[in-house]
Amino acid sequence: MDIKLDPSRDDLPLMANTSHILVKHYVLDLDVDFESQIIEGTIVLFFESGNKFKKQSSSTEETYPSESNEACKFRTAEPCHIPVTNTRTVSSKMGYNDFVICGKGEKDTSGKDGNHDNQEQASGISSSKYCCDTGNHGSEDFLLVLDCCDLSVLKVEEVDVAAVPGIEKFTRSPKLRNQIVRELVALPADRWREQLDYYARCSQAPGCGELLFDIDTWSLQIRKTGAQTATDFPHAIRIRYTTKPQGRSVTWTSDQSGRPCVYTMGSPINNRALFPCQEPPVAMSTWQATVRAAASFVVLMSGENSAKPTQLREGCSSWHYYVTMPMPASTFTIAVGSWTETKPEICSSNDLATERSFSPFEADFRYVGVCGHMEYPCRFQNASATTQEIIPHRVFAPVCLKGACQETLLPLIPPCLSAAHSVLGTHPFSRLDVLIVPANFPSLGMASPHLVFLSQSTLTGMSQLCGTRLCHEIAHAWFGLAIGARDWTEEWLSEGFATHLEDVFWAKAQQLAPDETQEQQELRACLRWRRLQDEVRNSPEDMQVLSCLSETLSLGPRSTVIAMATEAFILSPLDWSQAFGICRQTGGKAAVRESPLILDGSSEGQSTAWVEACLDRSCCCLFLHKHPSP
Repeated sequence: MDIKLDPSRDDLPLMANTSHILVKHYVLDLDVDFESQIIEGTIVLFFESGNKFKKQSSSTEETYPSESNEACKFRTAEPCHIPVTNTRTVSSKMGYNDFVICGKGEKDTSGKDGNHDNQEQASGISSSKYCCDTGNHGSEDFLLVLDCCDLSVLKVEEVDVAAVPGIEKFTRSPKLRNQIVRELVALPADRWREQLDYYARCSQAPGCGELLFDIDTWSLQIRKTGAQTATDFPHAIRIRYTTKPQGRSVTWTSDQSGRPCVYTMGSPINNRALFPCQEPPVAMSTWQATVRAAASFVVLMSGENSAKPTQLREGCSSWHYYVTMPMPASTFTIAVGSWTETKPEICSSNDLATERSFSPFEADFRYVGVCGHMEYPCRFQNASATTQEIIPHRVFAPVCLKGACQETLLPLIPPCLSAAHSVLGTHPFSRLDVLIVPANFPSLGMASPHLVFLSQSTLTGMSQLCGTRLCHEIAHAWFGLAIGARDWTEEWLSEGFATHLEDVFWAKAQQLAPDETQEQQELRACLRWRRLQDEVRNSPEDMQVLSCLSETLSLGPRSTVIAMATEAFILSPLDWSQAFGICRQTGGKAAVRESPLILDGSSEGQSTAWVEACLDRSCCCLFLHKHPSP
């Protein structure tokens, strides 16, 4: 189905049918072509189906008009037979009926009506009003729907993971492909290296049958003939695609030194124009990516490892990154350009000792706390990581800004990281890259796992702007990345906490006296209040109302206004009534959905419970370990 929306005013639809099947891991294999301004290659998706990720407490089941199925009816197209140019991916000549249909006979554990039911799954992600019915209806095939926009999809095929040498070593059913993937995604956290290795091997396995697919403005729809349920559907598929120069997730431009570069902004349409994915926040996954570019370019990415280039041939290098903490696909970030690393002129041995990286491989996973998230190599349960005040960090920038970074930005990172650790404890991520992005970057900063973008504007003047913005982005490692709202319309939660904590971190980084800290925070609160008044005065009335939960969509302009407004009110961690007040009434106009979770803020315990209920993404134990100091 094709939906016509105006991105400048309309919220964007979440099309992925995440209540039936979830992506657990992405393997990207990409080439960056600056001449044609495209990124091309393959992405392999590993799925998990069944009801283990569904919320059983839903009291009512939402149904949708029957015409939604008609609107989403699959277009029967001839399978693509485009030549494969990447020798790493081998296409099979087998037909649709020549391979085993895995999982045959297993029950479909999704909802009986087959609707896109994110509310039942996540208690906060409701189904989009633009969603389509993709479940099993009699003899119809199961339809996988992925969020996708501004992409040219060339080929979709099932991956023959059973053909991977050595796969029989860890699986009980080496001939059943879906069972192999089920056991692969279920490997325990202490086997993460082996898991990543087999993900990579499986991603290079030959294809065993092309899959029918259709693409419209906002989604990619895939089906396999004869697979009527999510458990029957292939659990490992490969998609060959290219981005488009005008794709809205990718920005092609020149840096401040006039050299070409490309980076992903994500918002406002997240990464759906970078690769086909599942975009609801509940669809958390890990990833690994291999990116090839000309040898003169540096590839930075959301990844736990500080990747180094591998020369493939003359003039071409390859970079590889991976992530073991499950996170929404929207947090994936990449930047490719002629960046120059800025290093301190003098690096003492004490600094090196303080910044030594603790990888999951060498981590001491003694039990140090209770985490309520899914299993992965969590730093909050790593006794060694808890004492690491300053994580390893690097600074990259265009050549012409290297001096400014060395003078302004580089000296601020250690005290800001140390301040954050003193307030919140263990850093959620093991390392940090900071990049000064091109001049067309529309914000002061953006945080992603292991990678922060900062505007060149932060380098001007005194260290105040640079320091506060850096603290804000560091705070997002806890609020927005390690913890995040279940619902995109609740974006104000992470922005509000990060805005409060930037003041707390910056005061500690400057080592201010208590009276100086209070004076600085009161002044900044006053400035935010004035900015809030200006926002309300200059925003259309319909933009001041938070989307109702039953119409929850992706990130849009409306939730952004609410996020900016709420930032002004989060002044202290116990000042919940003011934080909630802005959602109920902004200048007598704004309102929030009615919900029993929204309390009056009179009880610290009640308010903390409310926040814990809303912020249910990764390490919810953060609220139990330590609260920010006022």
